[in-house]
Parts: sequence; structure tokens; C-alpha cells
Amino acid sequence: MEQHHRRAKRSPGLNLVSLMDIFTILVFFLLVSQSEVQDIPSTKAVTLPDSISLQKPRTTLTIVVTKDNVIFQDKTIAALADIERLDGDVIEGLKKGLAEVVEQQLVSPIPQEEAGPDQYEIMIMGDREIPYKVLRKIIVSCTEARFNNIYLAVVQKTNVNG
Repeated sequence: MEQHHRRAKRSPGLNLVSLMDIFTILVFFLLVSQSEVQDIPSTKAVTLPDSISLQKPRTTLTIVVTKDNVIFQDKTIAALADIERLDGDVIEGLKKGLAEVVEQQLVSPIPQEEAGPDQYEIMIMGDREIPYKVLRKIIVSCTEARFNNIYLAVVQKTNVNG
């Protein structure tokens, strides 16, 4: 009877086998779901347009175009109102910023089999409300600075028919 009471007083042990199984499954789930996420800069000031594009963007330099400003490398390049009033197609501040990135070798050229010599790629993360006139000037400024592969960040629609 005494042995039975001693055995009953012991606290039950923790079964680590089932905990290890749960953590293993959790780690595999996180690893698999991580590969599906595309890492682009997050900003609440930009509402991306929708698209049915299936191509995933590569991680590259990003120009953020909000409803008010053009931002490159955390610096405001110009206000959208100033860009709209600009006579030419080239935004000098943006072209200069892109040229500095190339000179400092902070970006590597696109592989030769995909493009010509010394060409670079960039992503424009623009609000869906920005005028085409402004977007065109940004694209022209990028091409003037040898950034010929230009991607536009979009939100991928899950329903192609909708």
C-alpha cells in the first residue's frame, strides 16, 4: 500500500516525443511556406495595382512611388506634382541617384545571356493612383541610367476570371 501511495504522489513526466514531432512539423511548414513569399519593401503609403501575372519578381533595387513623392533608397527624390510639371522626360535627381548606385557598384549587371553589356534591373513599386505621365518619366530616367530591365510591383490576383 505504501508503494502505491509513493507512486501516486510522483508528478507525471513530460512526454517530449510528441512535442518534438509537433515542432518538426512546424519547422517544415515554415520552411515550405517561406519559399512562396516574395520579399518586396512594405509601405502603407502605396496601394499596388492588381495583376494576373504569374512571374515572380527578383530581389533588386526598388523605387517607391507614393501618391505624393518618389522615393529611392529611403530618400525623397521629388514630389509628384513637380515631376508632372517637368518639361523633359528625365528626372535628374533619380538619374543621378541611379548613376551613383552603379558607380559605387552596389548593384551587379544583368547576366550577359539575358541582356547587353552593363545593363541593370530595377523594380518600381508604384501606387495604383499615379498618373501614367509620371510613371513614363520614371521609366525614361531609369533607362537613361542603364536600368533597362524594369519591373512593376503588383498584387497577384488569385482568381484569374475575376
